[in-house]
Amino acid sequence: MSESPSERRMFIRRVGVAAGFAAGSAAVGVSFHNRNLVPVGEESKVIPSFAVPGTEGMMAVAEGEEHALAVRAALQELGGIQRFVRAGDRVLIKPNCAFDRPPHLGATTSPAVTAEVVRQCVVSGATVRVIDNPINNPEGCFVKSGLMDAVGSAGGEVWLPSTSLFHQVKVGSLRIPDWEALYRPLEWADKLIGIPTVKTHNLSGATLSMKNWYGLLGGPRNRLHQAINEVITDLAQFITPTLVVLDGSRLLVSNGPTGGSPSDVRPGNVIVAGTDQVAIDCFGVRLLGLDPNDVPYLGMAAKMGLGVLSEENLKLFKKVRATS
Repeated sequence: MSESPSERRMFIRRVGVAAGFAAGSAAVGVSFHNRNLVPVGEESKVIPSFAVPGTEGMMAVAEGEEHALAVRAALQELGGIQRFVRAGDRVLIKPNCAFDRPPHLGATTSPAVTAEVVRQCVVSGATVRVIDNPINNPEGCFVKSGLMDAVGSAGGEVWLPSTSLFHQVKVGSLRIPDWEALYRPLEWADKLIGIPTVKTHNLSGATLSMKNWYGLLGGPRNRLHQAINEVITDLAQFITPTLVVLDGSRLLVSNGPTGGSPSDVRPGNVIVAGTDQVAIDCFGVRLLGLDPNDVPYLGMAAKMGLGVLSEENLKLFKKVRATS
């Protein structure tokens, strides 16, 4: 997709680090999500699969206190980032940056983990943009979470949401057949990588890789909470990523998804990389001390053929200790 000079200038202006966002920015963020961004009646777009053929059913777990090293170790067990990303690719990365929280509170994806994934893609010769549509003010969330600096230092660019990026898209078959989403970034991308964090959720039990795609949606998203399990299953139909890198460097084990206190967080020191979102989420649920059988959307997604519930049914499953 080509960009006009004015669009490119706007993008460059928006990816810079914001030193002083407005005091009322949180209210602006809420307003942004509670109104329709796309004119009614526009034809819904279809989002293609971003999967690389031959990489289905793969998962690798790397444990270690050096989280960037663990990212590299997990990717290496899958054949390295070059199995998924090639020179010239345009890679869109979706972390969890939903809240204006500092990284140690566990409500957002780790800057160190995100930076390493960005760096791996850049070294492979890809152009990398990172995006989310946060609950709070987007610019403030990327700055306070540490993700703005992390992405820039690794050679990527943060793409802040704006109304021009949204379009009505096809989503799923259970609750949201159509919704407005960040279509233009998805259209721009050749590859899509999710970097969710591991945390509890007061409605769905846990929020991991499938729930992470919620941050691609716009509009009145609060309405979707009324049938959260069906919505998360729809999101798994909506997005087939190139790769998921689950950030279990620290775990938000209580008061998720927002957290708010260091006592809500405990060390995880684990990174999971793979292509089966259901299996990855089952692993993440167990990291939180939960039973996958008690998280309804996992069984729903598996029943629809969107992934498997057990690592034993994967084509490839490896577990390693990350060492320097």
